[in-house]
Amino acid sequence: MERVKNLRLIFLEALENLLAEEFDRFKYALTCIECDGGGKIPKCRLEEANTRMKLVDFMCSYCCEDVAVKTAICALELMKMRDAAANLRVKRAKVLDLEQLEEADYRVKYSEHIQNQYKVIKDMNSRLGENVNLNSRYTKLIIVKEHRSKKEREHEIMDSGRRHAEIMTKRASSITINGLFDPDEDGQIPPIVVLQGAAGIGKTMTAKKIMFDWAVGELYQSRFDYVFYINCREINSGIEQGSVADLILKNCPDQNAPVDKILRNPEKLLFIIDGFDELRFSFAQSESNLCSDPFKKQPAAIILSSLFRKKVLSKSYLIVTTRPTALEELQQYLQGERYADILGFTEAEREEYFYKFFKNEEKARKAFNFVKDNEMLFTMCFVPIVCWIICTVLNQQMEEGKDLAQNSETITGMYMLYLFSLLKGHSSNSKQQIQVNWKGLCSLAADGIWRQKILFEEEEIKKHGLDMSDSLFLNENVFLKYNDTECVYSFIHLSLQEFFAALFYVLEKEDTMVEESETAVNNVQKLLENYGKSRNYLTLTVRFLFGLLNTEAMEAINKKIKCKISSKIKPDLLKWIKNKLKISSLSWKSDEELSPLKNAEMIYLLEEFHCLYEIQEQSFVQSALNHFTELNLAEYNFSKMDQVALSFCLKNCCKLETLNLNLCLFGFEDPNKDFPRPSKQQRLELHQDESNHSDIYLLCQALKEPNCKLKKLKLTNGHLTAACYKDLFSAVRTKQTLTVLDLSMNNLGELEARLLCEGLKGSCCKLQRLVLSQCYLTAACCGDLSSVLSTKPSLTELDLTQNKLEDSGMKLLCVGLTHLNCKLQKLGLMNCGLTASSCGDLASVLSVKPTLTELDLALNNLGEAEGMKHLCEGLKHPDCKLQKLRLMGCQLTVTCCRDLSSIFSINQTLTELELRGNLLRDSGVQLLCEGLKHPNCKLQKLGLKNFLLTGACCEDLAAVLSISGSLIELELGIDHLGDSGVQLLCEGLKHPDCKLQRLELWGCVLTAACCGDLSSALSTSQNLAVLELGYNKLRDSGVQLLCEGLEHTNCKLQKIKLEHCSLTAACCGALSSVLSISQTLTELDLKENKLGDSGVQLLCEGLRHSNCRLHKICLGYQSVAEETQAELDAMKDTKPDLVIEIW
Repeated sequence: MERVKNLRLIFLEALENLLAEEFDRFKYALTCIECDGGGKIPKCRLEEANTRMKLVDFMCSYCCEDVAVKTAICALELMKMRDAAANLRVKRAKVLDLEQLEEADYRVKYSEHIQNQYKVIKDMNSRLGENVNLNSRYTKLIIVKEHRSKKEREHEIMDSGRRHAEIMTKRASSITINGLFDPDEDGQIPPIVVLQGAAGIGKTMTAKKIMFDWAVGELYQSRFDYVFYINCREINSGIEQGSVADLILKNCPDQNAPVDKILRNPEKLLFIIDGFDELRFSFAQSESNLCSDPFKKQPAAIILSSLFRKKVLSKSYLIVTTRPTALEELQQYLQGERYADILGFTEAEREEYFYKFFKNEEKARKAFNFVKDNEMLFTMCFVPIVCWIICTVLNQQMEEGKDLAQNSETITGMYMLYLFSLLKGHSSNSKQQIQVNWKGLCSLAADGIWRQKILFEEEEIKKHGLDMSDSLFLNENVFLKYNDTECVYSFIHLSLQEFFAALFYVLEKEDTMVEESETAVNNVQKLLENYGKSRNYLTLTVRFLFGLLNTEAMEAINKKIKCKISSKIKPDLLKWIKNKLKISSLSWKSDEELSPLKNAEMIYLLEEFHCLYEIQEQSFVQSALNHFTELNLAEYNFSKMDQVALSFCLKNCCKLETLNLNLCLFGFEDPNKDFPRPSKQQRLELHQDESNHSDIYLLCQALKEPNCKLKKLKLTNGHLTAACYKDLFSAVRTKQTLTVLDLSMNNLGELEARLLCEGLKGSCCKLQRLVLSQCYLTAACCGDLSSVLSTKPSLTELDLTQNKLEDSGMKLLCVGLTHLNCKLQKLGLMNCGLTASSCGDLASVLSVKPTLTELDLALNNLGEAEGMKHLCEGLKHPDCKLQKLRLMGCQLTVTCCRDLSSIFSINQTLTELELRGNLLRDSGVQLLCEGLKHPNCKLQKLGLKNFLLTGACCEDLAAVLSISGSLIELELGIDHLGDSGVQLLCEGLKHPDCKLQRLELWGCVLTAACCGDLSSALSTSQNLAVLELGYNKLRDSGVQLLCEGLEHTNCKLQKIKLEHCSLTAACCGALSSVLSISQTLTELDLKENKLGDSGVQLLCEGLRHSNCRLHKICLGYQSVAEETQAELDAMKDTKPDLVIEIW
């Protein structure tokens, strides 16, 4: 009974502390809460409890006293009166004598959870599901608790081998993780400890070790009740809004953690914030933006800023890990912090790490002794991640019987570093001996490369001045001995042989040099010429050639081995690479089909980019790429190394305006490529923040470079991911020079479209043309696109072809299109799922948007109801200035033609109308012709490929030709016009007022019977320049008749297409005569005809004639003799401007 009484009293006391307005809100909150499984409390019952005492009595009678108090706590929390709720909870716990027991139990539960979570770590070598025990791998690191000067850091980096280890070991002020929060000389305990260190130095491992050691009771037991781990990389990719309480819950085993109790003693809490340098948002928050409520949801930047600046949980403690690069920014937000530097491993700890890694004493001892003997490797092992890399490589190479090659910035630098490390400890060797060994290796390597030989007998070794007994490099295992009895040797790897071969060509030749190779040419120019002929076995040698001509590399070689690299080679190399790149860039155009030959040229172009990456000299690279204005790379799988090279060159290609990356894949690794592993610097560029950076991250970073002035970027069907879009749109937002962006055939979701639109709305973005054809856009994206239209006056072209926008999306787009700020000139909406319902909205746009000059509505079902009538009303509006309208395949019928016809007499700007693929029939065309004959009609181009037209409409079309002063192009095809219909058309063509320049009659069921009329028209018309007659059975007799007109002095035809017209050699004599007479004909298409060898020979006679003005002849597949093919080839030499297509 005492407990019941006390519960009632604390309940009443809590209510008496509420103001009148708070009491009413409290009762309302109770109606929103289910009472311990008994359902929600009836509102009418609560209204009767109009005093605090009555409410206590009612609640305790409605449910038991304990449930009533728990429900009251929930109601107070719902009202955000957390202090009152916490106070009532404490009093309830005291009454029930449970609080202390519950909290102790939960702390044990939390500790066990942390133990399980951190006792193992994922090893990058392990198979799926395998882990490594943290304590079995963790090795103690040196941590010092004061700032080091820049000079001290430089010494630690520059000193090598044992000297470096001695510096590390003598650090008198080193501390352990146990002492991070020890009082200083003044007795002050730091509220924040900053653990700084280089990438891979062990910051994250240390943070996890702290978590685990606290959980098992070995660390900070009396100091902290709870320790929480916050991963900054996860923060970057997590939700936008959160609270401190959410960060705590993320560490807990479930969502039922007693957060209120945990937060009650903030001085007993430690937060480990791991990876501050990886955070991608600004901490420049004003004081008013900071948050003091640990339960309030805010952006991550505000939450973390509030923790750093002690605005929330001010008595809690922090450990923040960061790279030194971000230290300056972090310092701005901290007070009273202590700094500790993680320096890495001492010599003893490096050895301990090897034994822990290998777990096999013999292998560990062998690996460590090897590294210890290599000064550079040994030095680099002070960094734990590098130590792991070296252990991993050594383990693999010991299993495979190989040796280790060390890494640096480029492939060339990597090999130089490795070889230089072999020279350490051999200062007693004379300069002459070193040079003889070095140059002997170069000569041997070059000889082997030219003979494509990798195994050498002892006699060959001696021939090049290398003595097995005293050769420095042989003693250092540059060669592997395959068999003692046969005495056959090789370089460790072919790539090392290629390195020495490249060095052979760049070293200055001296009289004292060893015997020259009999096979290898020693002239760089000849090497480069042979590279062009057979790149496959000289590829890496030429890459090394570029790398060795880097100024710093030249100085290093001169300093290390006292061998001088010729300075005369570099200008020749620049001239050669400029010429190679120029040929590659001009070998094919972006709109051409990619043939295997062109694909090979593209691969060579990329290889030349790799060469430029190796030299790493900005002035050289910029000079080499100075002529590039357009770069086309299509249907290529870019490896990560390809992307590094491409991005590097883009940064230095100052005049590049257009980049086409059509149908390319990114991140592809070729398992068959036998190049050396990427260097350390390259891997840093490739893998740094890999979880956050996309496959095109390097490309996007290059686009942001000031030197990159790119105007047009085409990145179609690239299988881009959400991360790719994020990086790309970040570049678009800031790239002021970019005016054209084509992302056709990429899967753009709603989120990605929103990111794109945000980028487009950036003040620096000046995009003019945006192509999003086949990007899987829906109506959900149209609101964002509409927003861009209304805010970005620079955007003049938008192509949304083949996206399911539908009428609802079109309505949203029209809101932006009608906005005053919208200056769009061209809009592509082909096959967007539109119906007649959209025509009214489009008409509204046409009537208020005089800037819009081109509109493509092809393949939308607009023919229903009053759709076309509405659209035509917009076209007839005086403010409509549309010039081009495509209505191909829009299900238009005869009934639409009267409305279309009516616009010709009113609209003075419409010059092109595409109506192919509609069900217009002859009667519909006749209606159109009424408008076309109107004197106000300005139409210049009309497309009527409809499948259902016959000769019955040709008389009306002929009348248009004889009257219209504007119509210059008429497309008729895949119709049954027949000979009689074309004969009627020819009457119009021959009329003196006919202005037609281009006539297409493709597949109109024509025969030789109409060719006389066409010939007569050719000899009469002064304007007809293009005639397309493909896929008609004209036969030889028909073409012979045509040739009579083509030879006429009045004929002005420039281009005639006769593909698939059932032609043979019989007509080639007449065509040859035309070629020798016509002064205007520049293009002749004869594909898909069986002309034969004799026919092609006859054509050659005409082509050779001095009067022939032809620029292009298309013969397609023809079976010709070798002599005829040789004659065609010779023709290309005598007439280089003539294009002959034959296969």
